[in-house]
Amino acid sequence: MNTMENHRKVKVFLDDDQVPFGEFHPPVKFMLDTTKIPDGKHKLKIVAKSTDGIEGVREVNFEVRNGPAIDLVGLKENDIVDENVTLTINAYGSERKDLFVVTGSETPKGIPSWVWAILIGFIGWGMYYLLRFWTDDNYISFF
Repeated sequence: MNTMENHRKVKVFLDDDQVPFGEFHPPVKFMLDTTKIPDGKHKLKIVAKSTDGIEGVREVNFEVRNGPAIDLVGLKENDIVDENVTLTINAYGSERKDLFVVTGSETPKGIPSWVWAILIGFIGWGMYYLLRFWTDDNYISFF
């Protein structure tokens, strides 16, 4: 191994920590254990130093969600509300790997308005067709 290569270093920082949680000689492959990181948005900062002493920095934003997924119906980000607001909250996760819990694994949601518009249009077209062509001339009886 070349002695110049020993001066190459990679430091890995989490969020805005001043102390790296890992310092390696490249190339490196390591496992990031997200169970030790709280849920939410985080930033991984990688600082690499070349043999010439020049540093390069790369930042990667990511989100950790080890806890149960939380779904909220009835309130959106930056909504303006007044009076009473009905909320539906559902939290589901995979705490047990050997069992799948069906109850509460899906959040009920309302039927989208475009489905109602298509349904009303189809019923309206059917009624128009029925009224337009429902005459004695078009009706032939087998009896």
